Amino acid sequence: MMQKKIILIGPVYPYKGGISHYTGLMCRELAKRHDVEMISYKMQYPKFLFHKEQRDYSNDSFKIEGARYMLHTANPFNIVRTARYIRRKKPDMVVIQWWHPYFAPCYVLLARFMGRQNITFVCHNVFPHERFPMDKILTKLALNNGSHFIVHAKEEAKELEKIRPNPDYVVTPHPTYNAFRFEGMSRERAREKLHIGSEERILLFFGYVREYKGLKYLLRAMPEICRGVERVKLWVVGEFGSDKEEYQELIRELGMEDKVQVHDAYTPDREVEKYFAAADLVALPYTSATQSGIVQIAYGFTKPVIVTNVGGLPDVVENGSTGYIVEPENPEAIAEAVVRFFRENQAESMQENIEKEAERFSWERMGEVIEELMPDEKDG
Repeated sequence: MMQKKIILIGPVYPYKGGISHYTGLMCRELAKRHDVEMISYKMQYPKFLFHKEQRDYSNDSFKIEGARYMLHTANPFNIVRTARYIRRKKPDMVVIQWWHPYFAPCYVLLARFMGRQNITFVCHNVFPHERFPMDKILTKLALNNGSHFIVHAKEEAKELEKIRPNPDYVVTPHPTYNAFRFEGMSRERAREKLHIGSEERILLFFGYVREYKGLKYLLRAMPEICRGVERVKLWVVGEFGSDKEEYQELIRELGMEDKVQVHDAYTPDREVEKYFAAADLVALPYTSATQSGIVQIAYGFTKPVIVTNVGGLPDVVENGSTGYIVEPENPEAIAEAVVRFFRENQAESMQENIEKEAERFSWERMGEVIEELMPDEKDG
């Protein structure tokens, strides 16, 4: 394929979070074969909507050289200027990251003043995890401007079809985040850093703690897990909201204070490696989901996962091969899977199976998917 001009819109370093990492890695992959210009945000969220610090300058490993931080999502004059800038560039494709209706007014205005463009929306979530009034209308207004869509789960495709008749979409797995392997840290070295004994069995819950992520069900599974597995501990690594005390109280009620290690803080990029390298098994007991970058971080460290049968999570896990799929809101099922994993010593075989799946979850494959959506030469 001849080199194309691509404008990529979304968060990148120094913005925090999985979508920022995703956008940066997508930019790097597409730039191997195409002329890619990265447009990020001058202002992503107003502070009154997002109270926590949105940027992290502590590690620039995901930095995109030449990225333009020019889009102010709440300033219509800025949005129009940005749209006209893009129009002058005459791109073959504009790729926009979509995950929340907050961005709808910005992207509607952007599309209006860009002129006719070949817009592809990468839908991390069609609708937000935490629904609110008007979210469907806002989402429809924004996504109606798309020519093509990329989703990472069959369930998300169904959501897209609710607001867009006969959408031109591709369902492809969320790529693996192997970019967090900065040091190639061994299990032993990671455990030295975290002061974890080599014989301990470590179950990891990682990421922002939100109600829909089902941590309470994992905690309720811990007494049964501890009865079935010796020297097992749960590490909870991620920022809590205002409900942290509820989780701490549940841990006390269950008598699991010495079995649950809580690290309540944002984890900088370079600190991620030690937690996954040290873990034996990663748990995502979500009660609802679209897809999750946490599974792909785990796979990047060849760590098996336990996921619930919600959203797109079952699409990326081979039950009994690369991890386990259990029913949501079911502590007994979670406990059974964890006990089985350790009793049957499945770590090595599952690691081998994850390695065999590497191509399906590669960024090279994602680049091919985007190229398939590009216009042919004859189309101009």
